[in-house]
Amino acid sequence: MKRKSMLWLFAMILVLSAFLAACGGGGSDDASETDSGDSKDGEKATEEQSGEPQQGGTLTYGLDAVPEGLYNWAFYGIATDAEIIDFFDEGLIDYDENLQPIPNLAEWETEDNQHFTFKFKEGVKWHNGEELTVNDWVFALETIAHPDYDGPRYTNVETIEGAPAFRAGEADSISGLNVVDDYTIEVTFDEPRLNNLTNIWSYPMSQKEFEGIEVADMSGSEQVRTKPVGLGPFKVENIVPGESIELVKNEDYWNGEVNLDKVIIRVIDNTATVGALQNGDIDMISLQPVSAPDVEKLDNVEVVTAPGLSYYYVGFKLGKFDNASKTITEELPKYQDVNLRKAMAHAINREEWIDAFFFGYGKPVNKPVPTAHWIAADDSEVEVYDYDPEKAKQLLDEAGFVDTNDDGFREDPNGEEFVVKFSHYATGNPTFESRSTALAQYWEEVGLKSEVEMVEVNLYYDMVEKDEPSIETFFGGWSTGTDPDPSGLWKADQIWNYPRYNNPEADKLLEQALSVEEVGDDQEKRAQIYAEWQKKVTEDVPMIFIAELDEIMGVGEKVGGFSMDVSGYNSPAEWYLKQ
Repeated sequence: MKRKSMLWLFAMILVLSAFLAACGGGGSDDASETDSGDSKDGEKATEEQSGEPQQGGTLTYGLDAVPEGLYNWAFYGIATDAEIIDFFDEGLIDYDENLQPIPNLAEWETEDNQHFTFKFKEGVKWHNGEELTVNDWVFALETIAHPDYDGPRYTNVETIEGAPAFRAGEADSISGLNVVDDYTIEVTFDEPRLNNLTNIWSYPMSQKEFEGIEVADMSGSEQVRTKPVGLGPFKVENIVPGESIELVKNEDYWNGEVNLDKVIIRVIDNTATVGALQNGDIDMISLQPVSAPDVEKLDNVEVVTAPGLSYYYVGFKLGKFDNASKTITEELPKYQDVNLRKAMAHAINREEWIDAFFFGYGKPVNKPVPTAHWIAADDSEVEVYDYDPEKAKQLLDEAGFVDTNDDGFREDPNGEEFVVKFSHYATGNPTFESRSTALAQYWEEVGLKSEVEMVEVNLYYDMVEKDEPSIETFFGGWSTGTDPDPSGLWKADQIWNYPRYNNPEADKLLEQALSVEEVGDDQEKRAQIYAEWQKKVTEDVPMIFIAELDEIMGVGEKVGGFSMDVSGYNSPAEWYLKQ
């Protein structure tokens, strides 16, 4: 079982949570980074950790941020909580190293990508002793579709036939869900799409466990906060909020023997990561770039890397969005000139910036899809904006941005003062302000006066999402998932399209890439359509794509059985301690 955030629409939550996780040290995001896409260190570590699994022992797993404490897939909001849930719960669908869906707790079949039949494994038990049935999945889907649901997953059920009517209170059930028996269910979507399978919510909830709890009260219940149950290899034994989680071996685990007797998850201050690994206080931890170089120097710890699915960007506010009508209602004039946006892209020395603020753990990204993803276009297929300050100056001259009063900064084409107002989230980490200032300095070096505004992180994305007038250019990050469809972040009718990018031709390509009639089963054709879309986006420059990140894990020498690839790390059931 591979562990990976599986949907594009988890992306903002996951990346933002990692912003918070980085507060104690260097700037970081949803994934750790490395200076190339090469995974040789990870391969070496995997080889050294292979061998005959050994039974018993307690593994201590470190967290570099305090969990929010929402320990259910349907309700969690930050990546730290997801790390914990991974140990004790899992879903119907898994993903291979090529990010293709494979059966886990259920198998499926479809002839038209609209009507699916799912067959559950029999004999799988929840930690409370109840057997898993399709009714637990129906319960989860109807919970998420309920009007009182307060989590962020509705987009993963809304394409099921009848889900919108259920959410609106117009139906007592979701018409697209037909329970055949305890282990078989037929699911009908509103229309055939190539990503219906990868987009659907695939995590059941124990109906027995939540019996009698209103949907509005679920996220605050002990079933989510302090006594969660799951289907995974470990069971939650004890939770000390903000400090630790103790898990014990699930003797009834459906997928074979679990090697470890116990796992203790401990919150570790970011500044203490290296010492905790060196002293054996923790056995493994997901590393931030600030810690990774020092961890690499330790003799008793291996740094394991894998290609990541996250990237950083600078966005331009090009319009305003009305959430009620799902339309971009107003065009903002300041950054409409594409040559201005291209010039600002050429002005940034991305390699220098990555080396300075990510300690070399990253590389420039040139498109809105990380290189490791199967739909990523080759750089030769997109517009690339390498560091070229002279080109930037030329583009600004051609666009009419010239210094008319000899103050060293360019005025706009009307001769008025022009200031790049750049916003970045603030968490108390001084690195964040430094890296923002560095970006502003690049723009000033080509004659664009720039100002940086640091916005408290809990307000930041709310302001970006609501198109607050003070947000003109902004720093952000996205973490993609196994479903390659980026529509939720880019189409003109989507609220998470933060730049308010509006190109009907680009939207049409995204629709074609999901069309069964257009693509059929031809993955290469689908990838080519996505490549055409990436070319169009890079030509339009609604964002400057800055850096893509790799995953980094620090793994102690006594840990065996651990491996990691682009789809995530393997099941903790396979990990063991060398005696």
